[in-house]
Amino acid sequence: MIHFLVHGSADDVGVAVVDISSGTACSGKDLAANRPMETRATQDIPLGHKIALRDFAAGDSVTKYGCEIGVVTQPIKTGQHVHVHNLKTKRWA
Repeated sequence: MIHFLVHGSADDVGVAVVDISSGTACSGKDLAANRPMETRATQDIPLGHKIALRDFAAGDSVTKYGCEIGVVTQPIKTGQHVHVHNLKTKRWA
C-alpha cells in the first residue's frame, strides 16, 4: 500500500494519499525518480496533508513539487504532520 507520494526528487515532504495513523510504517513513492520511499509517521497525517521526510528547524524552507512552498515556524521532526500549525506559506510571507 502506498501511503504518500513525493512529486519532485528535491521534495522534503510527502503528500498523504490516505489517512495515516501515528506509528504507521509508511510506504511512499518518488514519482520523479520512480523509486520507493519509506518513513514512519509519528503523528496522525490526514489525507492530502504533508508528512515530513526530514527534520526541520524553525526558519527552514519546505520543498514540495520542486518549489519552496513555505517557512517552518517551529521545529518539525521526520514523520510529523506539516501544515499551517508549523509552516507559514511563502505566499503570505
